[in-house]
Amino acid sequence: MKTLHLETGRHLYGGPRQVLLLLDGLKKRGIEATLACPTDSAIAAAATAAGHDVITHAIGGDLDVSAISFLTRTVQRLKPDLLHAHSRRGADFFGGLAATIARIPAVLTRRVDNPDTPVVGSLKYLAYDRVVAISDAVRTQLESQGVPAAKLRTIRSSIDADACQPTWTRERFLTEFNLEPGNLVVAVVAQLIPRKGHALLLEAWPLIHKRCPAARLLILGAGPLQAELQAQLQDEARHAHTGQNGAGQNPTGLAATVTFAGFRPDLRDFLGRLDLLVHPATREGLGIGLLEAQAAGVPVVACAAGGVPEAVADGDTGLLVEPGNAAGLAEAVTLLLDDPAWRQKLGAAAAERTRTHFSPDRMVEAYSDLYRDLLRGDRP
Repeated sequence: MKTLHLETGRHLYGGPRQVLLLLDGLKKRGIEATLACPTDSAIAAAATAAGHDVITHAIGGDLDVSAISFLTRTVQRLKPDLLHAHSRRGADFFGGLAATIARIPAVLTRRVDNPDTPVVGSLKYLAYDRVVAISDAVRTQLESQGVPAAKLRTIRSSIDADACQPTWTRERFLTEFNLEPGNLVVAVVAQLIPRKGHALLLEAWPLIHKRCPAARLLILGAGPLQAELQAQLQDEARHAHTGQNGAGQNPTGLAATVTFAGFRPDLRDFLGRLDLLVHPATREGLGIGLLEAQAAGVPVVACAAGGVPEAVADGDTGLLVEPGNAAGLAEAVTLLLDDPAWRQKLGAAAAERTRTHFSPDRMVEAYSDLYRDLLRGDRP
């Protein structure tokens, strides 16, 4: 079996890392897989380093005519049995088009739960024989916008649990981020974009810090909202100082408890040294950061948005709260910060559940079966 995979993301965020895990697994099973991706992208470098066949092009976006031509030529030259598109930013459009022209089966993986516009959604999925949702929540959203149920499958994202185990000591971790041995370290790991919910966590932070003065917050990630979030932190600190939110805290002191640490490619080296991960997203396909933290034995508090309840077993591996509820978020965080034994119990259960339910082997086997079904003629 020969497969062609299309990923247009430039950075090694959650989606591209899933593609790498899939390529690794397919290779082990003797399934040929070539990756088409943007020139000079992080995934191109990582896939090449891992020994995969990689073809690159300066891929622009949805209406990049040169990318459509590039992919069509690539399909004609390689003659794959199947094309698998993994991302948006044009891949979902010209991937399906290239497969249609070549008359080969096509698969699209959908990783986000935000809806398409009606016209775009109705056109985009026509070219695909299967649309894979990474959670039942994403699948439900796709059905609601008219994607035929016969085309839909749920194949959840996976995590290499061994790769998530920390290599740093707690002492090195604390030193790296200028923290003290007595601090309780909370982190959010996500791009700084609206749907990830950083603003909600900053709203809750004065309440958290008042109840737990040893708490410190690391904001791990980069994105367009950084300046806005930093300004919000200063506002929250001033309001706390004047007592407008009932906290009555020193503004300089409160602001100093939050660190914008940026994107960290070495995240997995220290992820397991956190005391708690918070994921306040308002929309989420599944949540790779959640799975990675749990694989490292870190308990989580998360908003029950999108596929998050499928990633976090409420009360067993973490706590779920109502999306948008700052007071509820603060309450859940402080409950766990106040109870180290409970955190340890949740973290141990999280690590076990992640290995069992979200292993790469499960994901790769599901995709392999899907490919075989399509090549046997099981096409809607």
